[in-house]
Amino acid sequence: MPSAVHERNDNREAELSKDPWKLKGELVLSCNCTVFCPCVLSLGLHPPTEGYCQTWAGVKIDEGHFGETDLSGLNMGLMLEIPGLMSRGNWTAGIFVDENASDKALDGLTKIMSGQAGGTTHLLSILVGNFLGVHKAEIDYAIKDETRIVKVGKMIDGAVSPVKGEGGKGEVVIKNSAYWIAPDITVCESDKSRLRAFGRNWNFGGRSAELCQLDWAGP
Repeated sequence: MPSAVHERNDNREAELSKDPWKLKGELVLSCNCTVFCPCVLSLGLHPPTEGYCQTWAGVKIDEGHFGETDLSGLNMGLMLEIPGLMSRGNWTAGIFVDENASDKALDGLTKIMSGQAGGTTHLLSILVGNFLGVHKAEIDYAIKDETRIVKVGKMIDGAVSPVKGEGGKGEVVIKNSAYWIAPDITVCESDKSRLRAFGRNWNFGGRSAELCQLDWAGP
C-alpha cells in the first residue's frame, strides 16, 4: 500500500510559527549534477550542470525539538525540483517524515522543512512555490563504513559515499562556506540513487552528492 500523503494549506502569507526549534544530526543529498553541485560555492548564482536541479535528501536527527515536542531519533527526507538558478526560486518540494513521528512531531517537521518555522530553513518559504505535501513512511538512515544508506519505503533507495582525497586518503571537504545547509560540506558521489515519488522517477547513480552535519535552529 502506498504511504499516505498529508495535505497542508500552502499559504505563503501565513504567519510564521513562533515555536523555538532545533535540529542536530546529519544530512545526505543526491542530485542530478554530473559533477559536484555548483550551488554550494556559487550560493545559487551558477546553474546546476544540467541547467535544472532534481534532488533528494535524507536527514538523521540525533537531537531536536519543536517547541516542547521531542524530535530526537527521527528520520526525514526532502525532494526538490528547481527549474534553473537556485536563487531565482520557483522550487517544487515534497517532504518525507518518519512513520514513528507523532502528530505533533509531524506538524513540527513539516513547518521546519516548509520554511514556516523560520530560522535556518526560512528561505524555503520564499523559494518554494509548489509544495506537494508530506509522505509519512518508514525511513531508514544507516552508516556502513563511510557510506550513508537511505531508504524511504519504496520511494527512495540511495547509497552515498565520500570522494577520497590525495592518494585515496581522507575525504574532500569544502570548509567555511556560506551555504545555507551547513558551512562544511563533504564532497560525495551516489553509489545508488533511485527516487519514485510525487510522480517522479529518477536515477542519479554515479552523480553528485553531499554530506554534512546539521545544526539548524529557529525562529
